[in-house]
Parts: sequence; C-alpha cells; structure tokens
Amino acid sequence: MTGSVTAVSDFYCHQALAGTVPIEKVAETDRVLAFHHTKPSYPVHIVVIPKVHVPSLTDLGDAGEGLLHEVLSVVRGVAARVEREHGSCSVTTNLGLYQESKHLHWHVTHRGESEAEIRGMYGNHD
Repeated sequence: MTGSVTAVSDFYCHQALAGTVPIEKVAETDRVLAFHHTKPSYPVHIVVIPKVHVPSLTDLGDAGEGLLHEVLSVVRGVAARVEREHGSCSVTTNLGLYQESKHLHWHVTHRGESEAEIRGMYGNHD
C-alpha cells in the first residue's frame, strides 16, 4: 500500500475519554481512569488508563515516570479489590502488534475459574 498512512488506533482517547461510548467507572484520580471494559473478554474485565495520551509502557511520549507510577498505583488498588472479591486476578498490558489500541492501558481481570480449577492448573506450591 504505497503512499497510505495508517491511522493510529486509540479507542481510549477517541471514544472512552471523549465520552462517545458509555463507561462504568471503577476508580478515578485527576490523571487516571479505571472502568469496566466496554467489550469484556472475562467475567471481570477492568481497564486502567492515563487520561492523557501515553503511547505505551515502553514509549511514555511526553508523560513522565510520575504518571506511570500513578497509573500503576490505580492498577494495584483495582487488582487488590478484584483479588479480594474473587480470590484471583491477572494484570496485563500489551506492546507492539499485541497492543490494538495505541494508548497505554492495563487489563485487570478475573477469568471466572473456581479455586479448584485454579489450583488444578497452578498447583498448591507447598
């Protein structure tokens, strides 16, 4: 595709933060927003984002490390809540081709397995 320009996909800036899609907030600071994923892949699927555009974990753009620390503080609090309520939690972020929306975001999820299913997969580690 010679001469074409690929538009940067940023669902978070263009839709979630712009208010063009409804979101259910979980936590919020002046610079960070956590909300239930608009198209969840799991029974509990929360997304945590900075409110300004930050390209990714490895490319903070014009944002400083302070904002990254604030985002991770919110991720930590949301993850603790999910773990407390459901007994387990996964926290992930994606980079490069894995990162569909080019805005730093963290997924905080509980996949819905029972404790027996989780222990069956990961063991008891005694």
